[in-house]
Amino acid sequence: MRMNFKVSFYLRSNYENKEGKSPVMLRVFLGGEMANFGTTKIFVKKSLWSNATSRLRGRTAEALSVNAALDSISTTLHGIYRKYENDESLSLDLIRTVYFGKNREFTSFLPVFDKFLEDIKQRVGKTIGADSLQKYNVLRRHFAEFLMYKYSRKDIGLNEFTPAVVQDFHLYISTVAGCAYNTSVKKVKTLKTITIYAQKRGFLLHDPFVNLHFHMEPVDRGFLTDEEILRIANKDLGIQRLELVRDIFIFSCFTGLAYIDVSNLTPDHIVTMDDKQWIMTKRQKTSVETNVLLLDIPKSIIAKYSHKTYRDGKLFPVLTNQKTNSYLKEIADLCGIKKKLTFHLARHTFATMSLSKGVPIESVSKMLEHTNIRTTQIYARITNKKIEHDMEQLSEKLGKFNSAMGI
Repeated sequence: MRMNFKVSFYLRSNYENKEGKSPVMLRVFLGGEMANFGTTKIFVKKSLWSNATSRLRGRTAEALSVNAALDSISTTLHGIYRKYENDESLSLDLIRTVYFGKNREFTSFLPVFDKFLEDIKQRVGKTIGADSLQKYNVLRRHFAEFLMYKYSRKDIGLNEFTPAVVQDFHLYISTVAGCAYNTSVKKVKTLKTITIYAQKRGFLLHDPFVNLHFHMEPVDRGFLTDEEILRIANKDLGIQRLELVRDIFIFSCFTGLAYIDVSNLTPDHIVTMDDKQWIMTKRQKTSVETNVLLLDIPKSIIAKYSHKTYRDGKLFPVLTNQKTNSYLKEIADLCGIKKKLTFHLARHTFATMSLSKGVPIESVSKMLEHTNIRTTQIYARITNKKIEHDMEQLSEKLGKFNSAMGI
């Protein structure tokens, strides 16, 4: 039962809110009939509205955001129409019912977020770590606080979740919540994970991230110098908990394993081939296989803890990530290291140390379980020691010029 279908927007110009903006209203046409679907909850200045295009004029950030939101509404409604266009029950009332979610399991966003969290909890310890669950829980709290701060509401309708809401959340996270720029981008990208989940399950009928792009700013990843590694490794700490954390940290400096992967290691992951010991495991974050040849230092650390059996048959009695990083701060103070010492710094150190000592980037990428070598290039840096070494080699090769020029 194919009929002409059209979505139209107009401005309710006889009303203005406290900011002097008027609401954009929604009309839907089917065959020869028309129905008012009410406000889109989008407000704009009359002077910026174009009756000819039913959109905002110009290419300002506001215009792009508002127009993207209106496009998203239109796309959602056209999707509903296409779904039912051959159905005898197709009518404006049916489209209204589906659009406003009256026949859907969820009509607002936070209950969908909660369902996502329930699904994630079942995967903890299997395909994701507890830290990931914590990340999503924190995001849920931030988003609820944002809704109350920005809109004075405890939740938001799924059909109201527009690109403008995403942009408002990004602004809130980077200003009111006080997050650094890259942290705010990470949170927004994590939010997108939830909206994709909602779309795939049919809870959300449009993409709130349409035409929105958030990019991380490049950062100089820290690392420890050879001297700093030795200072930590040789320090007489005198406290068992600090010695344990120090040993696990140094182990990561010479294997490149992330915290979660070190904590998951068991004796079964240590494999001997051709009289060489290897760590053979899968990175929990990506499920990518990694093979790391064990050097003497990590082998000695394994031997140190091999005389006991630990919980769940683990290789090391690893503490929680929070406690580990807290104790690393103590270790940094005791060793006179001014850098912010976190467990992930060990991974950066392994990458930098390997690359600066001539290990090919392809090998380092494989050991770090990176799926893209460009990720490894972020860790790469040329240290002064490496430059000095390379220039000394060049000097030897250019010695004939010195002789010829009487130097």
